[in-house]
Amino acid sequence: MTTLTVYRSADGSIARQATSDINKIASELRMIDILMERWPVRALTKDADSKAVLNTYAAEIDKLNKQYNFVTVDAIRLMPNAPNAKEMREKFLSEHTHDDDEIRFFVEGSGAFYIRKDGLVYRIVCTQGDLISVPRGTKHWFDTGAPPYFAVVRFFTNPKGWEAVFTGDDVARRVPYYEQAA
Repeated sequence: MTTLTVYRSADGSIARQATSDINKIASELRMIDILMERWPVRALTKDADSKAVLNTYAAEIDKLNKQYNFVTVDAIRLMPNAPNAKEMREKFLSEHTHDDDEIRFFVEGSGAFYIRKDGLVYRIVCTQGDLISVPRGTKHWFDTGAPPYFAVVRFFTNPKGWEAVFTGDDVARRVPYYEQAA
């Protein structure tokens, strides 16, 4: 279930309790320039690779490509038994920004985006069907959860794809991690 919880960035205490009302979530996130939408989902086969994910959502990807002129689109599928799961989680857990908008469509599973703005941290647990757009320059991080289970389509205007500029702030260690059931 998609949820939004707001924390104080100084100490990680809860500033606003979680809500799963998608309209409230989208409205609150719009106030900090984060786009949140729900898209229809399609089932993936158990062994679907990145190419299969992209083919399954080709129409939606084409529509977004035409609207935003993306030059790179890829898909990541991280399962609980992935040999690099711990390393992937650590990589994304440090606060960073991008010189590119970060747009993700969750086709399966879940993960948590954390957005830091004006002394608050917004934790958005994204689930299947969620599209989130984090504008360039926005301080954020992503938690895959332990164990990880998600598949996302990622969109880039940068031909190199995902490139982070790490802030060096340890705020991600002060706010509760995202843990999920396998």
